[in-house]
Amino acid sequence: MSRKRITAAATVLVLATGCGAADMTRQASPFANAQGARTVTLSVQSWVGAQANVAVAQYLLEHELGYRVDTVQVDEVPAWDALSQGRVDAILEDWGHPEQEQRYVRDKRTIAPGGDLGVTGHIGWFVPTYFAQKHPDVTDWKNLDKYADLMRTAESGGKGQLLDGSPSYVTNDKALVDNLDLDYQVVFAGSEAAQITQIQQFAKEKKPFLTYWYTPQWLFEKVPMTEVKLPPYKEGCDADPEKVDCAYPVTPLQKYLNADFAKDGGSAAEFLKRFRWTTEDQNQVSLMIAEQKMRPDEAARKWVDSHESVWKRWLP
Repeated sequence: MSRKRITAAATVLVLATGCGAADMTRQASPFANAQGARTVTLSVQSWVGAQANVAVAQYLLEHELGYRVDTVQVDEVPAWDALSQGRVDAILEDWGHPEQEQRYVRDKRTIAPGGDLGVTGHIGWFVPTYFAQKHPDVTDWKNLDKYADLMRTAESGGKGQLLDGSPSYVTNDKALVDNLDLDYQVVFAGSEAAQITQIQQFAKEKKPFLTYWYTPQWLFEKVPMTEVKLPPYKEGCDADPEKVDCAYPVTPLQKYLNADFAKDGGSAAEFLKRFRWTTEDQNQVSLMIAEQKMRPDEAARKWVDSHESVWKRWLP
């Protein structure tokens, strides 16, 4: 899926919210000129796991370290540009952007690694477990065409539907369908929220479906899904976007900081480097935001109140 920023002391940290949103890379923090302001601007991406990261980081930066936190919305790739320029100071959940890593981390050195988030991400194709239990062979990609008619929808043009989320997500699905010669059409729901709504509706009606999805994600607790085995991932098998014919890799999710901020960002930068939690932690907050409809700050406060032994280790 491949699925953003913070500054402190006399600097500004920008956090971006979401794939599919307008490019806000030219927008500076409204607090940038406030004399003596301890401001952190965070980038919030559109998927709820990333929103959970930001909610907890923001809450602790504000309530424990005394920063004012601003949030800004930036898509995945433009966020790297903004981070390099210092308009954004930290990416809290990156799913792997090798071109940007080479350009900004290794060549220009305007972005610095911020360490592991502690969560391992994986993108794949999934079917509902209730369908996989009745048709176990559907979990092998070689048998998907056998069920294409059952996966057909009004949007898939006479083929089976492979449901994707936002068109702005990094995905190999169109190339995979072509290169594996599958009788399927990629259909974009438009966003993670829209995709979740569609999956929940299919599940309510006990209909079969094939969807691009990812772990960690709270929805698995509500709609159990089973992964379809694609051809095994091997290093370099996805190097050419037009020729991809293998599964998505398993990705330890990373944080990145603006290089100047990483060096001079004081306690905010040190806090973000230390920020590291588990898949279970992230899913707890995500579930509160997405399923229980709590405000992100409320969900963050509830998690913080019951996990002091975890977040105390992040404080400088």
